[in-house]
Amino acid sequence: MNAKATLNNVPTKGASFTNNAPLKAILLGMVAGAVIGMSGSAIADTADKRIALSNNYAGNSWRQAMLESWEKVADEAVEEGTVAAADAFTTSENQSTEQAAQIQNMILQGYDAIVVNAASPTALNGAIKTACDAGIIVVSFDGIVTEPCAWRIAVDFRQMGRDQIKYLESRYPDGGNLLEIRGLAGVFVDDEISAGIHEEAAGTEFEIVGSVHGDWAQDVAQKAVAGILPSLPEITAVVTQGGDGYGAAQAFQASSRPTPTIIMGNRQDELQWWAEQKAANGYETISLSIAPGVSSLAFWVAQQILDDQDVAKDLTVPFLRVNSDNLEEVLNETPEGSVANQEYTLDDAKNLISSAD
Repeated sequence: MNAKATLNNVPTKGASFTNNAPLKAILLGMVAGAVIGMSGSAIADTADKRIALSNNYAGNSWRQAMLESWEKVADEAVEEGTVAAADAFTTSENQSTEQAAQIQNMILQGYDAIVVNAASPTALNGAIKTACDAGIIVVSFDGIVTEPCAWRIAVDFRQMGRDQIKYLESRYPDGGNLLEIRGLAGVFVDDEISAGIHEEAAGTEFEIVGSVHGDWAQDVAQKAVAGILPSLPEITAVVTQGGDGYGAAQAFQASSRPTPTIIMGNRQDELQWWAEQKAANGYETISLSIAPGVSSLAFWVAQQILDDQDVAKDLTVPFLRVNSDNLEEVLNETPEGSVANQEYTLDDAKNLISSAD
């Protein structure tokens, strides 16, 4: 499966047994029997179902790792016969209109479920509702949607913002000046993390003296921070959203200004930089982000809904947090150029679903 495929080359569904119901029943029974013999549990009755991933953006390491997690888990599910297809598609631009058109095409292609990382929580609702009306299951994750017919899998992004300020309060009880690096403008995740930062900072001695958009990308963040630094007073700490910590560090070092405490976002390059600084001068911070492998969790949730399981509309997963105690361990497990990650299994999805009951 190609995570960058376009709808023009969606693989067609394999040989259909819809005109030979007895043969289909026999084959499904044989597969189920074989699985029972091997694992003690029957395969889900979703072998003929097709799932698609609609992704709005792939321009940073988190999104690339997210697509890789989907491909790894979904390809294996297809090979094992759990589902018939699990294709991934990414829009060329981070625009709601383009993603809405992509979803409309998925409806026409006849997918049974669409998993969505949305460009906007509201702008896709029309396309989402059209999919639901056509009998298609829609599961949103990371960038979730507000359309009531869809399911949502998210971390508490607002809490991620609050936790950054709480950590900084423990380090700097007298407060100080903060620089905020935001993500992609107009995206739900960006709005929620920023809101949490501002809400928590309002009751402290910290003051947010500057804000730039880093688009969750190191190069963009470095350029944006370098552009605003000359106009800022001394900075105590940088609050971030992920994909921007290393870029911020590079900008400060290039300016010859003291490097503040920079909250990291679990990218390998920033964890590596942190480890080097820790070894050299005892540098301390924290790193936190949603695991890119949440895409694999969304896949399994969609599969469970297709299997007629009762699933709550809203599911919450914890974010991954790295501190000084587990930095080296996490860094050793994170591939160069990637992101600290966790991929989810069918059992993980079932446990999450049952915990929400």
